[in-house]
Amino acid sequence: MEQLFNLLGVGLSWAVAILGGLIAAFWIGLIIWTWRDIRLRSSDIFAALLAVLLVAVFNVLGLLIYILVRPKQTLAEQYDRALEEEILLRELEQAPDCWNCGRPVQPDWRFCPYCEAELKHPCPQCGYLLEPEWKRCPHCGAPATDFTQAPAAAPSLADLPTRPLPTPPPSVPTEPQPTLKIEPRRHEESNQ
Repeated sequence: MEQLFNLLGVGLSWAVAILGGLIAAFWIGLIIWTWRDIRLRSSDIFAALLAVLLVAVFNVLGLLIYILVRPKQTLAEQYDRALEEEILLRELEQAPDCWNCGRPVQPDWRFCPYCEAELKHPCPQCGYLLEPEWKRCPHCGAPATDFTQAPAAAPSLADLPTRPLPTPPPSVPTEPQPTLKIEPRRHEESNQ
C-alpha cells in the first residue's frame, strides 16, 4: 500500500510540474505577444512597458484589460491611412481650374460651364484638344495659337481692301430638255 501512495505521489508531482510548466509557458507567451502587439501599435516605450507589466502581473485578466485599452490601429495602418489622405489632398490640389473664373473644372472639358471660357482648343491641323500652355500639338507638331487672349477685333467693311468684282463668264445658251410625260398605271380588275 505504501508503494501505491509513493507511486501516486510521484505521478501527482509530475502532473503538477507539467501543468505548472504549461501555465508558465502560457504566461510568458502572453507577455511576449503583448510586447509585440503594443510595439506594432505604439512607438512609446512607456506604454509598451506598462502593457507588459499589466499582463505580467494580472495574467489573463491583464490581457483582457490591455485589449480593451490598446490603440485600435497599428502604426502601419495609421501610416497607410495618412498616405491615402495625402494622396487625396494632392489630387484635390491638382484639379484644374478655369483660367478665366478660377472655378474647378474637369480635365476633359473644352469650355468652362460657369463663365463659358474656352479651356482647351482643337489643333488647327489634327483636331486634338490642346492645353493652354502648349506651344505645339503633341500629335502632329502643328504650332498652337494662344487662345486665352482676347481675339483680335474683326475688321470692318471699311477696312477691307476694295477690288473690282470679276465679271461672270458669258452664258452659253442651252437647248431645252424634253419633258417626259408619266401616266399613272391602271390596274385592271380580273373577273373570275
